[in-house]
Formats: sequence, structure tokens, C-alpha cells
Amino acid sequence: MAKLEVKTKENPKLQQSTLSDGRISLYLEYYLGRTQWVDEETGKTKVKHDRKKESLNLYLIAKPRNPIERQTNKETLELAMEIRAEREQELKKDRTGKRLFKTKNTNFLDAFQIYIDSYTKKDVRMMQIALNRFKDFLKQEHSIYSKNIKPEQLDKDMMLSFVEFLQSKSTGEGAKSIYQRFKKFIKYAIEHDIMIKNPCSGVVCKVDDQTLRKDVLSLEEIERLISTTYDNQNQEIRRAFIFCLYTGIRYCDVIELKYSDVDYSNKLLIFEQAKTKGHSATSGVVTPLNDGLLSLIGENSTNKKDELIFHLPSHTMCLKGLRRWVKRAGIDKHITWHCARHSFAVNILNNGANIKTVASLLGHSGLKHTEKYTRAVDSLKQAAIDSLPELKL
Repeated sequence: MAKLEVKTKENPKLQQSTLSDGRISLYLEYYLGRTQWVDEETGKTKVKHDRKKESLNLYLIAKPRNPIERQTNKETLELAMEIRAEREQELKKDRTGKRLFKTKNTNFLDAFQIYIDSYTKKDVRMMQIALNRFKDFLKQEHSIYSKNIKPEQLDKDMMLSFVEFLQSKSTGEGAKSIYQRFKKFIKYAIEHDIMIKNPCSGVVCKVDDQTLRKDVLSLEEIERLISTTYDNQNQEIRRAFIFCLYTGIRYCDVIELKYSDVDYSNKLLIFEQAKTKGHSATSGVVTPLNDGLLSLIGENSTNKKDELIFHLPSHTMCLKGLRRWVKRAGIDKHITWHCARHSFAVNILNNGANIKTVASLLGHSGLKHTEKYTRAVDSLKQAAIDSLPELKL
């Protein structure tokens, strides 16, 4: 009879392989035991080792050329090691019969929430939104499953309806972004035997990535916003949003900026983009600073190198403070924090900056994502011409 033996060494192991583009891909290799038997014909003992690989979608730069790339490698490796340790604990739970999930009785909604509760990446808020939107969808379209739905009850038809629901509730890239997070958990569920089939296979949430759908603040509106102050206004929100309007950096980056990221002598801001950190060799951004931006940052001090530049409240409170400020300024637009990035790109293009310069300032690895801003500029120019009195000859 076959005998299953299990190794007690570090399991899974963190491994790496070099890709054709020169990056080093990190992955986990699980040792799931070995099967030993005696061949009836030869009488010899045979052994079959059972191994499994899991891609982490994390990459190292093969030959780091500067401190930023070396730091990126260090942080990516640390993240991979943390994931490896988590997977080892999961594997031990599996083998002691203390699994979190049993496919037969699993509530997909509970499993998704447990996944989010232990999720450590920066898009955790979007992961929660994805689950909440799916719950809203079930209440509206499949009320019988609104509290409890088994993984096997999710199918392709339901996913097609879910995508339509997302597109009806979200504008721009919102639907696509939420669906991507939803699929991220589906992938995890399949890898961890919570689900057997992928219901999202072949179901795509299409969005025109080349169209700018967010509202943009004009230079005149930015001046009006800056000149608007009122009692009890959160000065940190004000300071940080103005900084984003004039640099184009994201909310997730501005909340982590430290004084050590500022090169005061050369008037430069040097930081790693949270969105692409560990996933792209071009995640580092260098932004020139003028005197106005330096005054927003504050004076150079060796005592506060590791301190945050902006002490902001939660993302929700930042949005509430921003919307109150925009309303006080008399601006009738739906302005979110990310609109600062869009406004920056459109306004500097309007003022003559070329698309490569804008792409570099925004930290884009190519021009694909920057081109939507040139289309927005063309649209604004057309609107300006159309606003002139009708020409009658």
C-alpha cells in the first residue's frame, strides 16, 4: 500500500527564475510529500515526489543600478518572505485538519471577508468595495443568495450580470478596477481549493482606457480653490491636495511622503510609487520642485528626516474635507483626490508640455496611459472654440 511521507523542512520554499526580459521572478515551491511503492514486476522500491508551484507576481531587478532600485529589491524580497511564512502557516493548518474553509459548506461571502481581513496590500479598501458591490448585486438580482452563496453557485451567467451591474453603478475605470479585485479573490479561492471552477473565465469588463472620465479642475478653478478658506478647515488636507494639484502624485503616495524623500539642495522629490512598487523597474519618480512647493513641504531639518510630510486623516475623512472645500469654493464638479492627478496632467499639457515629459512626471512606464490626457486637452480646445458666438457671414 502506498505510504505518504511529509518533509518537515521549510515548506514552501521561496525560489526564483530569470525571465527573458531580464527580471527575476519570485515563486513558491511546495513539497506535498512523496508516494512510495514497490514495483510488482521488478521488486524495486519507487518514489514519486509531489510538488506544486505558486507564482507571486513579484519581480526583482536583476542588476540594480541605483539606491532606489536596490531598495525596491529589498522591499520586494521582504514581501515575498512574508507571503512565504503565511503560506507555511496555511499549509500546516491544512495538515492538522484545521482548515479555515471546507468547500462543501463554505459561504463565499464569509470566505471573501476572511481573505480581506488578513489582506496586507495597499488596495485593501478596493478589495472591500469589491465584496460590498457583489453583496449589493446579490440583493438586487439574486436575493435568495444575499446572505449565503456557495462557491459552486457562482457561474458565468451570474458573472456577466455582475459586470453589467458594476458598469451601471460605476463610471470610468471604476467598474473595471472593482472587477479586477473580485477576480483576484476568485484566483486565490481556486488556488486554495475554496473553488473548483473559475466563473469569471471569458467574462471581461471593458472600459475605454483612453478616455478621461474624471472631472478636471481648470487653472482658474484651482486658483479659486486655493483662495477659499474657512473656519475649522483641515489645513493638512488643504496643503496635501494643493501639493498633488501641482505635482500629479497619487493619494496613496502623498500620505507616505517623508522629508527624506526631498532633495532640498537640488529641489527634487524622489519617491517610489506605491502602485507599481515591486512590480516595475520604472516605479521610481523624480519630480522637480519650485519654491512654492518647497514652502508647502516645509523647511529642511535633520531631526525630522523620517517624519511624514503630511499628517492626513483616513481616506474617507480626506474625501469629506475635500468635497466640503470644493463646495465652499463654488465649484460644481465631482472632485475626488485622484482628480488632482488628472488636473495636473491636463493643465501642463494645455500649457505646452510634451507627452513624454508628462508621462515621466506621472511615473508612467509608457505613453499608453498618458494619451488619454492629450485627448482630454483636444476636447477642451474644441469646447473652447464651440463656446464662441456663432459666426454668421
